[in-house]
Amino acid sequence: MDLHLTGKTALVTGASRGIGLAVATALADEGMRVVAAARTITPELKATGATCISVDLTAPDAPARLVAEAAAALGRPGLDLLVNNVGGGDAGADAAGGFLASTDEQWAQSFELNFFATVRTTRAALPGLVAAGGGIVNISSIGARLPHGGPVFYTTAKAALSAFGKALAEEFGPQGVRVNTVSPGPVRTDMWESPDGYGAGLARTLGVTQPQLLAQLPSAAGMVTGRLVEPAEVAGLVAYLAGPLAASVTGADHTVDGGAVKTV
Repeated sequence: MDLHLTGKTALVTGASRGIGLAVATALADEGMRVVAAARTITPELKATGATCISVDLTAPDAPARLVAEAAAALGRPGLDLLVNNVGGGDAGADAAGGFLASTDEQWAQSFELNFFATVRTTRAALPGLVAAGGGIVNISSIGARLPHGGPVFYTTAKAALSAFGKALAEEFGPQGVRVNTVSPGPVRTDMWESPDGYGAGLARTLGVTQPQLLAQLPSAAGMVTGRLVEPAEVAGLVAYLAGPLAASVTGADHTVDGGAVKTV
């Protein structure tokens, strides 16, 4: 299917690996001119053909600098698409101890990464998005709907992000900007698979090995597909939402979760 994205421009944050890398790859494959931002520029990200910018978006002034650099690299002030993917359970294995074990520092770091980085990047990009009639896709999590399904500071920050997308869609829809949220379930990423990530810490807490945890996770999460979500599956939905075929889709929160969320 031709998504009619050839020649359009996109900025993808948190693009070095996992979902962000898959999104940058999918958009580039659809013919978009992609600027990809990440703290670490990986060889895999360079291979997408995107213009890569190294940036730590938890620094308060970094989002505005990123948007300015992206505009300069693309040769135009407005974006056709902003994908706010930066975020994740980057607190690692220490995040598996529950609410009473969580610290103010973990809460602050999680909100800076999973919420405020997106707020600031969006604020900087919106004037250009309005001028271009562009769109925004925020990558949240089903943890926003099922807050027991991850570190409480992470799922709470993602709930704020999902609400943020709804509010933006209402305010900027009349100005021609579509805003959608994509909420994945457990995805085959480092958050679950890294030996020092959240999955490893959760496995130790539960008294099982990490491979055992990953084998049991789809069933425990209620995923009727019986497997973790692949990053490319999330990226395919983002690419569809980016284009004119989804011109009437805005203010929606789309789950990619193997059926884990049971509510209507």
